[in-house]
Amino acid sequence: MGILSRTSYVIRSKINAILNRAEDPTETLDYSYEQMRDELQQVKQGIADLTTQKKRLEIQKRRLEENVEKHNEQAREAVQQDRDDLARRALEKKKSKMNQIEDLETQIAQLQNTQDDLVDKKDRLQSRIEEFKTKKETMKARYEAAEASTRVSEAMSGVGDEMEDVSRAIENAESRTEEMEARSMAMDELQDTGAFDDALSSGDEIDRELESGRTDREVDAELETLRAELGKAPAEPEGDGEADVDTEVEDEEVEAELEELQQEEDADASK
Repeated sequence: MGILSRTSYVIRSKINAILNRAEDPTETLDYSYEQMRDELQQVKQGIADLTTQKKRLEIQKRRLEENVEKHNEQAREAVQQDRDDLARRALEKKKSKMNQIEDLETQIAQLQNTQDDLVDKKDRLQSRIEEFKTKKETMKARYEAAEASTRVSEAMSGVGDEMEDVSRAIENAESRTEEMEARSMAMDELQDTGAFDDALSSGDEIDRELESGRTDREVDAELETLRAELGKAPAEPEGDGEADVDTEVEDEEVEAELEELQQEEDADASK
């Protein structure tokens, strides 16, 4: 696999990983679950704010009720002192405070109804969130199992971009290996045939043939010498008449050499 192919493979792998994360349904489920939890938190915060507001109205109502009782006592005391004007003023304030109390009671009742409604919605939302959490975890487990099974199936069947690249790399490696093996065998064959020796030799073909002839004659002469030393009969000559003449000449030379060697040995022995 070349540099460009490897680079393309890495880039494609990273892009696929990003796309897979973007399309991952488990992340969508987690996001939905967090959104529902945020909504539940907002509902709880709304209930807390509503409860606080209702408590403030109840405190205000209690203070007005205390004022009503105070104005009632003022009116009684004013009547006892024959101060009807003061009694009237106290009763007027009492009436005003009672009207405010009625308004507050109406507001408190409305807030209570709203609070009860929110608490009911909060309970139902919390139940839905718990149910959704169970389904989410189950769905995530199923998806992850299916994803793992798909990856294994793709790896076993050789489909998918990654396995295609791996298969292509294996094919390229096999092709290069076979090419190198064939080249090695060819080099061995050329070495056996002496082609490399011919190429490296400085002489031409005639020189090589003459050298080969000289080598053959030297080898034959040495062989005859050994045969003579061992008392073996000379080898039967082969070939035509010219070859026989050459053989006889060579035999005479060998005999002369042997006789000379024998004389040297005798001389050494006489000493």
